[in-house]
Formats: sequence, C-alpha cells, structure tokens
Amino acid sequence: MNKVDLLNLLGERSTLQKMIASTPEEDVLDRSSLLARLEEVEDEIGQAQVDEHEPARACLTFSGRPVVGGSHGIFADFAMKAVNGFTEAVAAVAASLTAPLSAMGPIPNREQNQLLITNTALGSFGFELEEYRVRQMPLDEQTPVELALERTQNLLQGSIEPDDELLADSAAELDPRALDKIRGFVNTLAENEAVCALRFGNKVFQFTDIKQVRRSWERLSGDNLHEEEKNLTGEFQGILPKRRTFEFRIQESGDVISGKIGPAIINPEDINTHLRQKASITLMVTRVGNGRPRYRLLDNPDWASSDDPKETVN
Repeated sequence: MNKVDLLNLLGERSTLQKMIASTPEEDVLDRSSLLARLEEVEDEIGQAQVDEHEPARACLTFSGRPVVGGSHGIFADFAMKAVNGFTEAVAAVAASLTAPLSAMGPIPNREQNQLLITNTALGSFGFELEEYRVRQMPLDEQTPVELALERTQNLLQGSIEPDDELLADSAAELDPRALDKIRGFVNTLAENEAVCALRFGNKVFQFTDIKQVRRSWERLSGDNLHEEEKNLTGEFQGILPKRRTFEFRIQESGDVISGKIGPAIINPEDINTHLRQKASITLMVTRVGNGRPRYRLLDNPDWASSDDPKETVN
C-alpha cells in the first residue's frame, strides 16, 4: 500500500467516526452499517505496510545539436555521457547528505543511490528516470535520492537566475565534489551544444538555449563560485537541531554569523549544551562573485581552549 492509499483510508476512518457520532442510537441499521465499514477500514489500516514509499521519479530531456529530427533520435555517445554525468551528480549529492565526500576514490553508497531508466520521454527526446530501491523507506521520510534531485534542480535553476542569492544558497548546501559533478554535467551540455530540461516533483527546470547553458557553466565555475575552508574561534549563540542551523559569535571581531550544519555532525543538539563556551570550528565558506558568504559547519567543534591567532570572516 502506498502513501495515497493509506491517506485515503485514514480520511475515510475520520469521516466514518464523525458519521457514527452524529447517528442516533435508535438508527440501528445505519449505525450497524457504519460500524461494520469502520471495522473493515481499521483492519486495512492495521495491516497496511506503512513503510512503503513511492520511489522518486524525474524526466530528463534534451534538445540541440545531438538530437536528430526533433524526437527521432539522439547521438548515442552524447546520450550515454550526459545521462551518466547526471546520474553521477545525483549519486554524489545523495552520498554527501550522510557524510563529507573525499576528493578522490569511489562515491560511497553508489548502489543505494542509483537511478533507473524506465522509459523514453514523450514529446521530446529524453528519459524517464526512477529511484532504484534496495529497501523500503519510512513513509514520510524523504530519501537521499529525492533530496539530491531537488538540490540538483535548485542549483541548475540558480545558475541561470540573474540574482546570485539562489545560486549561493543552493551551492552552500552541496559538498565540493558533488558540486564538481554538476559542473561536469553542464560542461558536457555546453561542449556538445545541447540543452536539457529536468522535471522533478512539481517543478520543471529548463535551459532556453545554448547561450544560457554556457552562461550557467560560467556561473558555476570556480572563478565565480568560490568555496574555501576557514577555521574560526568564538562561541555558539544557538542551535536549531531539526533545521540544522547555527549562530556563532567570532571572538576577535564580535560579529555573529549563521549557517548550516553539515552531515558530519551527527548530534547537533549536543552543541546547545556548550552555548557561549569557547570553541574552535571549521567552516566551508561559499560565495558567488562578491556576494554575501554562506557558511556550513564541517565538523564537530573543538571545545578545548586555543591561544592561536583568530581569523575573522569578512
């Protein structure tokens, strides 16, 4: 049973309970019928596999020089390279949600974060993609692949927006190696004069032409999108564990910065037991052009005192 079926049953149960409550005791037949149906619904809910979660689905389509005759065909070399680049990017983003990625070597949990090609897309040339499941996921839990598709789509959208804010926010959520994989996918499009569209959930991202693809690649390049690790000393002012955000006062300048908590910190709520206690931290600072920096806490704080010179983030 999937989520929609279960929600329908829960809704029917609620309706039946209200109808029974409003039916007079003397209406024996009506109450008996409603109670019998309520019992059936309760049994179905009790037997339902509430951990069944619909796999994530996306549609990736292409146009431009590699596509022949509108939707007649696509050059195989390009299709294989582009789809592989996209799936590698999604797998890298998904893997980085649970732990930082090393600069080299295999991407962790590659098998669990794969995408299946389930069909060709209608109306243009492309592919229907579906999350490969090696196990069932909790019903209301967003899977790593779902979140990776969402963040990949957000980054691509940010790369074509005139405002740097969306790009900076999207890039700050990504591991440097995962970001590199997305750059590689966009570079494949640019080199082959191809345009893509990505439909996921209720959103559709689409490049309008090859000029926009090249502009996207330029905005994603290291010359425009800067990432740098910095070590700071100061005090945490507060933590929101569920949202995984923090505020930190820098010791030397007194400035208060806020940012996201990276996946390496397993129990962020523990930081709240050390508020206003001296700490040394390592941050990833992400900046687009000369815009406002975004911060991500990379590792557990060091609560030991340190007499090293303090660094201020501008």
